[in-house]
Amino acid sequence: MTRTYTITGMTCEGCKASVTQALESLPAVTGVAIDLETGETKLEMETMVSTSEMQQALSPKYGIMESRNVFEQSSKPSKLVQLRPLLLIFVYLVTASVLLNYSDWDVNEMMLDFMGLFFIVFSFFKILDLKGFPSSFRMYDPLAKSLSFYGWIYPFVETALGIMFLMRLQVGLALIVTVVILGITTIGVGKTLLDKKTIRCACLGTALKLPMTEATIIENVVMILMAVYMLIKTAVL
Repeated sequence: MTRTYTITGMTCEGCKASVTQALESLPAVTGVAIDLETGETKLEMETMVSTSEMQQALSPKYGIMESRNVFEQSSKPSKLVQLRPLLLIFVYLVTASVLLNYSDWDVNEMMLDFMGLFFIVFSFFKILDLKGFPSSFRMYDPLAKSLSFYGWIYPFVETALGIMFLMRLQVGLALIVTVVILGITTIGVGKTLLDKKTIRCACLGTALKLPMTEATIIENVVMILMAVYMLIKTAVL
């Protein structure tokens, strides 16, 4: 028989693998198919297994409940709906940067304010779940995969960059670091998308469950281009 359940608490492929292994350890379960984005899980069972038995097999961080209508196919929200929080944040960041420089307009100052606010806001969401962020970040960032501590310090690196941009401290150094760290992440995101892997984006931490899409590359490329532009402009001057 096939039953459909909803499992909460999964944030990355590692979580999916752990849940799959735990459920497959139950004698009556013969197959497990998990959709990481929605949490929908289809179980093939020889005999019925209660949700309480399944919950005991799972780590306490995961919750499991049977879908009310096992025959109803849950429709996935569109990418635009899923990325709505990210788009709203970008709109607010752009608006704030423009307003900060409205009375004495300067494009370069506006860009520095935007980059500073970008890093402060994005680091805030990462620090909200500092324990969960590194494992999600390691799923696609090449440096975080090689150096485990990098995922732990990354949110604080972003915070430091945000302060440096907003206070105009060592801007040249901040621009170089921005190009390097976002360049590395962009390479990892690109590879993930090319491999057609379904994982969550950790750009806003794990509090907001955003899917990994082309939007992640776009946001990084925008920041990289601004940083490169400012570096070239500084070098010319």
